Amino acid sequence: MSAKLILVRHGQSEWNKRNFFTGWVDIPLSQEGIQEAIEAGKKISDIPIDVIFVSSLSRAQMTAMIMMSEHKGGKVPVVLHSGKGKLEEWGKIHNPKAAQSTVPVIESWELNERMYGDLQGLNKQETREQYGDEQVHIWRRSYDVPPPNGECLADTAGRSIPYFQEKIIPHLASGQNVLVSAHGNSLRSIIMHLDNLSKEEVLNLELATGVPVIYEYANGECKKVSNG
Repeated sequence: MSAKLILVRHGQSEWNKRNFFTGWVDIPLSQEGIQEAIEAGKKISDIPIDVIFVSSLSRAQMTAMIMMSEHKGGKVPVVLHSGKGKLEEWGKIHNPKAAQSTVPVIESWELNERMYGDLQGLNKQETREQYGDEQVHIWRRSYDVPPPNGECLADTAGRSIPYFQEKIIPHLASGQNVLVSAHGNSLRSIIMHLDNLSKEEVLNLELATGVPVIYEYANGECKKVSNG
């Protein structure tokens, strides 16, 4: 049984635009990011989507919702609020026909961007001028050296890969097509896992904002079929 896995890094955010370290600061898409999400949606508009996974940050959620507004399937994304009290209890759909026309959206902090610690909100160029190009490059691109009070890529991989294996793979294994809207570093971690990249190879992996990367899942393996 085969299924499609679509990974997309959120469109440009307002802090991407201003060259700030963002991390877990919950910043929305810029106007350009909104347009990127529209174009991303057009690229996958013919692929049926059965379930959507998003991070807990609004820029990833906005991207998924905008993408689905361009989808030809006509289904409406519905954010699930499992374990959130009244949000879950009172958000139930009581019309079977309406329920059939929806796509479940599952939110997870494990898919969040790398937390940049003390660098969050700092201008990247000004940070280079203060600490030096080499130090900032180490913080941004080394696999296991975190910025002050932040996460390294290894930390991000330590939460995003197990979540992918435990929560997302079962949907693919059952034949469902999955859209994942997340972030540069959480998706780099997942792609490192899928493509068997070494710690050195993943450091050179660049993901453009708003460009879908598509895999086909069959016989327990994911094979890349489109890289944007």
